Amino acid sequence: MQMSRRARRMQRHHKRGRSAGLNLVSLMDIFTILVFFLLVNSSDVDVMPNTKTIELPKSVAEQKPKETLFIVVNEQTLLVQGRAVANVEEILASDDNLIASLKDELEYHAAKAGLPAGEEERREITILGDKQISYRLLKKIMITCNSVNYNNISLAVTKKHKES
Repeated sequence: MQMSRRARRMQRHHKRGRSAGLNLVSLMDIFTILVFFLLVNSSDVDVMPNTKTIELPKSVAEQKPKETLFIVVNEQTLLVQGRAVANVEEILASDDNLIASLKDELEYHAAKAGLPAGEEERREITILGDKQISYRLLKKIMITCNSVNYNNISLAVTKKHKES
């Protein structure tokens, strides 16, 4: 039986009104690949504090820095984990080799870390010092760190590119 012109027109019009379906399978594939990519690459990230205010010295060190307690030293301030602890001018004006406010802050972080007995000698700290700071200041910082059993002291540097 043949359809009338009106029935054919209604059938064509009815087909146009359908909306396209969303294929979720391919969308899930994309998100799965994205999740695996982020998981694989997230373990390779080096966490270093923001060093815009200081210029690190250059070196050919091969080891990557470990994630430890860090001290940032620029021309004005001394920061522990991003918190201002002391003023550089006051430290240099003092005749004492120990920096009292730094010692208090390091003792606080040592107590918070709660290392088991016998592990205190293995405390690690990284000093990010501007290349213009004086050796006298660096020496006072290192003596203070050593007094609180932060014996494993690392100095952060910028990796120098090998010349061809």
